[in-house]
Amino acid sequence: MKDYIKHNEWKVIEEGFDPELNRISESIFSIGNGKMGQRANFEEKYSGDSLQGSYIAAIYYPDKTKVGWWKNGYPEYFAKVINSTNWIGINITIEGEELDLAKATVLSFRRELDMQKGLLSRHFIARLKSGKQVEVQSKRFLSIDDPEIGAVRYSVKAMNFSGEVNVTPYLDGDVINEDSNYGEKFWEEIEKTISGDEGYLTIETLKTKFHLCTGMKFNVSKTGSGQVKKINNSVKEKYIEGSVNCNVKQGEEIRVEKIVALVSSLNYNTGKLKSQAKKAIARASSMGFDKLLNRHQKKWAKKWETSDIRIEGDLAAQQGIRFNIFQLNQTYTGDDDRLNIGPKGFTGEKYGGVTYWDTESFCLPFYLSTAPQGVSKNFLLYRYKHLQKAIENAQKLGFKDGAALYPMVTVNGEECHNEWEITFEEIHRNGAIAYAVWNYINYTGDIGYLAPYGFEVLLGISRFWSQRVNWSEEKQSFVILGVTGPNEYENNVNNNFHTNNIAIWSLKYMLEVIDYMKEEHPYLYDELVKKWKFKEIEETGRWKEIIEKIYFPYDEARQLYLQQDGFLDKELIPASELAENEKPIYQYWSWDRILRSCYIKQADVLQSLFWFENSHSQEMLKRHFDFYEPLTVHESSLSACIHSILAAKIGYYEKAYEFYLRTARLDLDDYNNDSKDGLHITSMGGTWMAIVMGFGGLRVSNERLVFNPFLPDKWDSYSFRVDYKGAHLEVKMEGNKFIIKNRSEKDTPLIIWGAEMTAKANDELVVGNVKL
Repeated sequence: MKDYIKHNEWKVIEEGFDPELNRISESIFSIGNGKMGQRANFEEKYSGDSLQGSYIAAIYYPDKTKVGWWKNGYPEYFAKVINSTNWIGINITIEGEELDLAKATVLSFRRELDMQKGLLSRHFIARLKSGKQVEVQSKRFLSIDDPEIGAVRYSVKAMNFSGEVNVTPYLDGDVINEDSNYGEKFWEEIEKTISGDEGYLTIETLKTKFHLCTGMKFNVSKTGSGQVKKINNSVKEKYIEGSVNCNVKQGEEIRVEKIVALVSSLNYNTGKLKSQAKKAIARASSMGFDKLLNRHQKKWAKKWETSDIRIEGDLAAQQGIRFNIFQLNQTYTGDDDRLNIGPKGFTGEKYGGVTYWDTESFCLPFYLSTAPQGVSKNFLLYRYKHLQKAIENAQKLGFKDGAALYPMVTVNGEECHNEWEITFEEIHRNGAIAYAVWNYINYTGDIGYLAPYGFEVLLGISRFWSQRVNWSEEKQSFVILGVTGPNEYENNVNNNFHTNNIAIWSLKYMLEVIDYMKEEHPYLYDELVKKWKFKEIEETGRWKEIIEKIYFPYDEARQLYLQQDGFLDKELIPASELAENEKPIYQYWSWDRILRSCYIKQADVLQSLFWFENSHSQEMLKRHFDFYEPLTVHESSLSACIHSILAAKIGYYEKAYEFYLRTARLDLDDYNNDSKDGLHITSMGGTWMAIVMGFGGLRVSNERLVFNPFLPDKWDSYSFRVDYKGAHLEVKMEGNKFIIKNRSEKDTPLIIWGAEMTAKANDELVVGNVKL
C-alpha cells in the first residue's frame, strides 16, 4: 500500500516527482471520454520508466496466442485494444538541450486531476544540466462533449536565462504495446501530410485493417517583445511534426495550444477519414481551447448531477468514491452499443482492454441508477449483438443446437482468452449475462426488452446449461463437472456452488420468460420458435428435470453450502494466520500450493448469496459469511465490494466500512501493487454498490425502491442520487435520519426500514430510524 496521493474531495493530487511512482501515476491520472483514453504521460520527452498509452475503443489487434502447447477449442488469438497514436507530444529544446525530467533536476512538481471538471494539469520547475531553469504548466482533456477531440495547453517560462527555445508539437504513430506477444508493432502507415500548423496522420492496424486518422492544429505564441519564428515541418515513418524556434528573454513565456482530432474507420468510411478529421479539426479549432473546455466541463457537471456521492467526515472515503465514479463515467458513456468496458478501461494494457464477465455483474448497477435508461440498454445490446458468436464459441467446444457460451474475454464476441482454466471452465459468466437481463428489467421495468432480445440470449444460455450438466448415477442428481468458479484459486473442480446455482436460476428465469412471451407476444413467440427451432415441450421438460434434481454440495453439520466437492478436505486455516511476508499469496506461493489451499481469491459462494439473498434467511447469510470470509484473501479487486455489501446486510457494520475503504482506494493507494498496469475499472462499479447497496441498503422489489440504510461511525453523513423510472431522488443518511428529496414530477413508492412510504413529487421525505 502506498500513500502519496493527497486527500482532496474533488481532486487527485501528486506533489513532488518520484520516478519510481511514475507508472502508477500515469494510470491514476488517466483521462478518457468513453470513446478513447490517454494515460498521464508527459507531453515533453521523458526517457525514464513510462508506459506510453493512448487507446481508441474497439480498435483492436488479434495478437496470436503464445502458449507452449495447443488444445482443440483453444482461442487462436488474444484481442488487444492497442496503443495508438501519441497525440499529446510537444518536445521542448532549450539552446539545444532537451527538456527531460529523467535527466533534469526537478525542483518542484505537482500533478492534479480535477474530477469535477475532467481536467488534467501539471506544474513543475526543473533545472537542466546546463543550469537553465524552466517553469512548465500544462492542461489537457479529452472532450466528453465532442468525443473525437482532445486538447493540450502547454507553456514554458524562461526563469534564469535568455536564449532560443524550440517547441515541437508532433503526432507519432510509431508506437508499441509492451504486452505484444511476439514483439511486433501493430500499425502500418497509410498517409501523412503536414503544412504549417496543421497536419494529419493515417495509420492502419495489421490483420483487422482498422484505420485511424489523427489530425492536429496548433498555435505557438509568447509573451514579451518579438514574434515566434516560422514553422518548420518534417516527417518520418508514421510521424509528423511542426517545429518552432522562439527567442525568449528571462521571464518570458511560450504557450502552445494543440487541438487534436482522432477519427476511425469504426465510424467512417476509410476513404472519407481524412476529410472527417479535417471537419473535426475545423469545428474544434474555431472554438479554441477555452470554449472547448467550457463545454466539456458543463457535460461533466451534468454527469455529476446524477452520479455524485457525498461523504461528510471522511476525506479519504470521499476522494475514493468520487475517483471511482469519475473513472466509470469517463470509461463508458453508453451511446454506442458496439462498445463496452475493459477491466482497465483506457488506463493500461493489462487484460488487453477487452470485455470480461464482470462488466454485467459490477458495472451495470451503477449505470442503471445514474444514467439514462438507454445507456444500460446499450450495455445489454452489446451481448445480444454477439449472440451468434457466442453460439460459435459453444460449437468450438462441442455444444450444438443453438447453445451459446459467451466469452470470458472478447472485443467482437469471439472468445480470445489464453488461459485454459478460465477460457473453458469459468462458465458462470453465462449466468452473469442472464442475471444482467433480469437486473435491467427488474430495475427499469422494460420487460419489452425480452421481445426478442432477452428471449434469444436467454434461450442460447439455457441450451448451454442443459447440455453442460450430466447425470450422476452415484448421486442420482445432475452435476456440473470441470469448472472454475469466481474463486480462481480453485481450478477444474466439480459442482462449484455458484456455477450450479446460477445455472439453475437461469433455467428458472427462462421458463418465466417463455410464459411471458406466450401471453404478451404470441405471434413473435411463434416466429422465434421457428427461427431457433425451439422444441418447447422437449427442451423445457429437461430444464425442469435439471432444476428439480441438481446437486449442491452441502455440509449438514455446519449447515453450509460448500464451494465445491471436496472443499472440506482442505486444511481450513484462517487467512489471518498467513505470514505478512507471504502476501499476496499469488506473488509468493506456487500455483500448486495455492490450488491445494483453502484460500479464496474473491466472493464465490458469497457471490451467489448476494445475488439471491431474498431466497435465504439472515441467519443463513451470516453463517456462510462467518465461514467463508475468514478464508478469503481478497486478492481480486472484485472481492472487497461484495463482502462489504453482505457485511452491511447482516449487520457487520465495521467490517462493511473496512471493506468499502479497501475497494474505494484500491488504485489510489495501490493496495495490490499493480496500479502501474492500469486501474481496476470494473471493481469501481462494485465500490459504488458498496455505498448504495451496502450502506444505503438499496434494492428493487415489486417495483419499489427498498432502503435499509445505516451510517458508518466515522462519517457524519452520506448522500447519493438515484434515477428510477423517471424519478430523480437525492438520498441522504445523517445521524438517525434518512432524507429523500424527490426532484421530479412523479410520486415514487418506497420501502424504508420495512415500512411502505411514498416520496411525493417535488417534496422531501424525512424518516427517523427507530432501530438506532
